Amino acid sequence: MLLSLCIAIPAITALLMLLVPRSAEASVRWIALGGSLAAFAVSLGVYANFVPGQAAYQLVERGPWISTIGAEWHLGVDGISLYLVLLTTLLSVLCIISSWGSIHERIKEYHFFFLLLEAGMIGVFCALDLFVFYVMWEVMLVPMFFLIGVWGGARRVYATVKFFLFTMAGSVLMLVGILYIYFHTTDPTTGLNTFNLILATEQAKFPMDVQTWLFLSFALAFAIKVPLFPLHTWLPDAHTEAPTAGSVILAGVLLKMGTYGFLRFCLPMFPQTSVEYVPIISVLALIGITYGALVAMVQKDVKKLVAYSSVAHLGFVMLGTFALNIEGLSGSLLQQINHGISTGALFLLVGVVYDRRHTRMLADYGGIAKVMPVYAALFSIIALSSIGLPGLNGFVGEFLILLGTFAANPWYAVIGASGVIFAAVYLLWAYQRMFFGPIVHEENLKLKDVSAREALPIVVLAGLAVWIGVYPQPFLERMIPSLELVLTKFQTTNMTQMLLP
Repeated sequence: MLLSLCIAIPAITALLMLLVPRSAEASVRWIALGGSLAAFAVSLGVYANFVPGQAAYQLVERGPWISTIGAEWHLGVDGISLYLVLLTTLLSVLCIISSWGSIHERIKEYHFFFLLLEAGMIGVFCALDLFVFYVMWEVMLVPMFFLIGVWGGARRVYATVKFFLFTMAGSVLMLVGILYIYFHTTDPTTGLNTFNLILATEQAKFPMDVQTWLFLSFALAFAIKVPLFPLHTWLPDAHTEAPTAGSVILAGVLLKMGTYGFLRFCLPMFPQTSVEYVPIISVLALIGITYGALVAMVQKDVKKLVAYSSVAHLGFVMLGTFALNIEGLSGSLLQQINHGISTGALFLLVGVVYDRRHTRMLADYGGIAKVMPVYAALFSIIALSSIGLPGLNGFVGEFLILLGTFAANPWYAVIGASGVIFAAVYLLWAYQRMFFGPIVHEENLKLKDVSAREALPIVVLAGLAVWIGVYPQPFLERMIPSLELVLTKFQTTNMTQMLLP
């Protein structure tokens, strides 16, 4: 019942919140925090009960839901989804804490949508039924639509509509693919069609032309969500206009649904087509790495800089995924967690100074390390983790990705490595402009350093960055068996000789 509880607790808390008077703002905040903390505590129970070294799904829950169409309430986690569930529950707690000082309007509605979003995201990572997966995928769209559209910046409506249209376009194509798989998957016990993801993966032996169309229907939905170049145009707008917590959860969790989808659906179900598309997706990932880094370098708005850095980082994740070896896959999955930690923390840090100055322009700062030394120290740790400094989380993920990519195609690794250098340039240059030099704006002389409430979420994420950077083994030992199971699909179809493009 642990996984169902993880989904139910935020959903029920959101519904209970509707009973609280709108004027009881403090109660609303505490109830939201309590619900998210309870979900996080249950997810720690999931982690504690997860047995390392096993590839199969664990903590599986199965029960009837809509029996007439073969849909079941079927949940489970493996090494691929375990840490994404933990990341979702942790970031949700930290986002609610960070919203304490930044959200002052429609507080009840804001927390209602946030908790609903959390339930949908956990559902996506736990679903072992294609129907449940699709419902959860769509459920999280609505709260995100309102979070950006109501509590966002000046161009929030434009950003929201763009986000919604892009995501919906991908979702519809994915639905067509899910329906095709449903009509070609049979439950051996009942003889009826089923949405069972495990059976669908086992029975997925489609002709090459069908496999190609199915791959494209899923891949387009996931590529939009990643987002893979050139489908990234919605991301900078959504990031820039979203409230701080919205940007954190968007970067930390929502984008991972795309990369997770490639690992969960495209590679194990359509292995032959996946191999054929390695050159195309790898080249697009490399363009995303260099393009995202170069555009980030010229940004004057620090939040836009972090947004474009996400395009580059997720290009790394896709490059590692389509290296199709265990080094690349494990680096890719670990880098998904790292991106959620580092970029989520960067957005929280940007939100701290925005709440004080109501500007994100780099030119409006300068020299603020003198008046905000603790903030400057936290920013430096997170920036270095995002760059990939040895001893911090980003280094481990990027090293594994480049190791796997080099084994698949050395030239891809050489081009991809340039992104590490570009990341150092744009982040350190931005850091220099924000924190060093004389204070030329009088308003900055009055800036207060980060408070304990503001620092808490960032310190937690910085601690995780150090932990993964120094001792990543507990993370990798739970991921690798499930990723090796994905790779067996390629070995059993005698395609290992095709892995080198």
